[in-house]
Amino acid sequence: MNLSQLQTRVAREIVALARLDALRAGDHLAESVLAERIGVSRSPVNVALRYLVEVGAVVHDHNRGFFLDKDAADLSAIAQELSQEPDDPLHLKIAEDRLSGALPDFVTEADMMRQYNVARSALRKALSRIQEEGWVERSIGHGWTFLPMIDSAQAYEESYLYRTALEPTGLLSPWFRADPVELAALRRQQRAIVDGGYKTMTPIELFESNSRFHETIAKWSGNRFLVQSIKRMDSLRRLVEYGQAKDRKPRQEQAIEHLAILEAIAAQDLLKAAGLMREHLEGARQRKVRSKSVFKSAA
Repeated sequence: MNLSQLQTRVAREIVALARLDALRAGDHLAESVLAERIGVSRSPVNVALRYLVEVGAVVHDHNRGFFLDKDAADLSAIAQELSQEPDDPLHLKIAEDRLSGALPDFVTEADMMRQYNVARSALRKALSRIQEEGWVERSIGHGWTFLPMIDSAQAYEESYLYRTALEPTGLLSPWFRADPVELAALRRQQRAIVDGGYKTMTPIELFESNSRFHETIAKWSGNRFLVQSIKRMDSLRRLVEYGQAKDRKPRQEQAIEHLAILEAIAAQDLLKAAGLMREHLEGARQRKVRSKSVFKSAA
């Protein structure tokens, strides 16, 4: 079965969630629950599950639905294979060229069509996705203007300072309400990372679990503008961080810090949770500044 880019991402997310939740052979994979957790409709979830049936990870009962065919801990090979499946090559190439400085601040569709040897429809599809991620906007006619993105060590540090100003504030929002089911799931997932998942999870799984943690807490704030800001920052970080999980020990340390924040939220000590979140983000910022590992060319 040939999957679309969306279906590949959904299949990857299903496997990642199963691994984070430490599901066992025979556990039910409810399409509606998966669709809600991944943030897509049920249609791509159904296609992705049928693909996972084909590769031996899932079984399908026509009356009861889909079930894991093996323990999630035994899905490492499939997780690695799905992580190696290329995202939209054009989207990735534009991101690489922008990060390297090969694309100017302003471009026309005609220039990009020639540069990448693609049809206008394919280019506009990629640009529409980039526009949703927040690092390009349409200009007059057929032009596009690139917006600031995380393309240097300084920009990376600025992004952490921005998040440090926002995320702890969200925890102190008068509308903050933690969903108990989501809270339990986050604690379970972060514990799985601490207990060895940081060694076996793919870079994409590690980043997405981190992103899910921060975006879920932002959602609990009840502040739609804060949620929008954190999602945009994660989109920008995603461009440079998927390949940055070679040093895995910090991932375990981050998950330990995540658990402490979640424990404070569970105890309804939001002042403590906000302080821990500030320390967590500041510590991450300092590690990035010291290592400059994301942007090797940085002075």
